[in-house]
Amino acid sequence: MQKEVVVSGIRPTGFLHLGNYFGAMRNYVRMQDEFDCYFFVANWHSLTTHPDTKELQNSVYRVIAENIACGLDPDKVALYVQSDIPEIAELYLYLNMLAYKGELEKTVTFKEKARAQPDNINAGLLTYPVLQAADIIIQRAVKVPVGKDQEQHLEMARNFAERFNYRYGDILPLPYAFNYGDELIKIMGLDGMGKMSKSENQQSTIYLADEDDAIRKKIMKAKTDQGPATPNSEKPDYIQNLFTLMKLVSNVEAVAKFEFDFNASSTGNCVIRYGDMKKQLAEDMVQFITPIREKANAILGDKDLLHKLMKQGADKGRSRAAETLKMVRNAVGLNY
Repeated sequence: MQKEVVVSGIRPTGFLHLGNYFGAMRNYVRMQDEFDCYFFVANWHSLTTHPDTKELQNSVYRVIAENIACGLDPDKVALYVQSDIPEIAELYLYLNMLAYKGELEKTVTFKEKARAQPDNINAGLLTYPVLQAADIIIQRAVKVPVGKDQEQHLEMARNFAERFNYRYGDILPLPYAFNYGDELIKIMGLDGMGKMSKSENQQSTIYLADEDDAIRKKIMKAKTDQGPATPNSEKPDYIQNLFTLMKLVSNVEAVAKFEFDFNASSTGNCVIRYGDMKKQLAEDMVQFITPIREKANAILGDKDLLHKLMKQGADKGRSRAAETLKMVRNAVGLNY
């Protein structure tokens, strides 16, 4: 029985972190045994907001290495760099003929990024959803693991595929959002000021490349308070985030102890000791991150292996992409 096709990409705009791992990469590892998976490093996408490319090559290498270190098997999935699949660019051109200026200007991410970089509102930024659609459609994916912030783009990808099918013939499958039934895990920054980021709030973000001492220092500086005013109080977001992290990397006994201490605390009787909790979390986080960091660094240190794996992924990605492009050209009438 043929497996359904899954496509997902990640931009190489900084170091990968815990939010990337628990929000996406952990699920990728699970998907590789159940679906026909195409995972890629979206280096063309990064150019729309990061025109300075001095660190781009190293970032691409690191994203590849860290994905493998987190459990992706290059023999099971197609793990490739976006720019190694030129068929994407050609499909992007055709889909641009089916995308309209007004709808592109209304996308939430375009408006947000245009406000953030008013001096660099380039055509690539405007047509970002079209390139994203090409990434998905070139592999004829039917499932795309996305968060809430990307659902609008996925809806647009379906619209472009439907317009193509209406105009040229019913050849492109429609992609739909997909996630396992588990509730998506959101990892906040350790300062309690929003999500962990690949490039911002670096002292509040735990990266998969962080050394042991950096992990300890960041967690020990995490925001806490004086403790709950009454027993069984609702946890503030930044305290809940510490418990969320602990549930992900610590044993159940440790989590239960600090949960009990928090629920037993009140003004004048603070049982919870955040310092002890953070020490426990820091050591458990070190144990979790270290093997990922060491495996990624080993891959990064072997450029021949890295290039071999990237070519292997590109060959897989181009094989299916070439099939799609042949179908598209035939449908449009561009094969002579």
